[in-house]
Amino acid sequence: MSLEAPQAGGAGGLDVRLRGVMCRHGRLEAVSGVHLEVAAGERVALTGTNGSGKTTLLRAVLGLHRQVEGEILVGGRGTRSAAEWAWRRRACGWIPQRPAAGRFPLLAGELLASSGAPEAAAEAAERLGVGDLADRPVDGLSGGQLQRMHLARAVGCVAAGAGVLLADEPTAALDFAGQEEAAEVLTSLPVTLIVVTHDRAMAARCDRTLEMAAGRLREVA
Repeated sequence: MSLEAPQAGGAGGLDVRLRGVMCRHGRLEAVSGVHLEVAAGERVALTGTNGSGKTTLLRAVLGLHRQVEGEILVGGRGTRSAAEWAWRRRACGWIPQRPAAGRFPLLAGELLASSGAPEAAAEAAERLGVGDLADRPVDGLSGGQLQRMHLARAVGCVAAGAGVLLADEPTAALDFAGQEEAAEVLTSLPVTLIVVTHDRAMAARCDRTLEMAAGRLREVA
């Protein structure tokens, strides 16, 4: 299944550059001196054991992790001002591994609408087989249904202009057919993709694979 979305970032994606990035959780160093360059439109799989720093690194790119040193540029832009922070939030789509339901009940349709392009997200949800669940609270969805909703939301983010998509284990709650479907959708979107995954089929669809261990990064394929 290929879900088309408008070109993002002006030319099918935005480049991502990390220079000497270090992330901490309190006194614990979770990411250690990472250097990484991802070209616009490139698809990169990030593998490694649990606790190796993969999710922290993605959250740092998004601007959700605050204890960060070094430089993170998306489309050549940093986050030194409030305006740049706001731009980063629009430029980067996000599929979390363990979505939070929030303090108040959130409907699946509201999740789709938060993409910035509700019609594109709703159409993607229909094609992914969860379009009839829009009126359901997200905390009442199964793991696979919620993962498909977040995948549809990501399509909406791209339609709204996101040039980078960061995905954390986007196929983990899906069966084999669902994993293949999700991998096809993600790798067909016209964006720069960085995906944390233990799914070999997902990694095989990417242009290259990086492995993270003890907060450090190395290229394996």
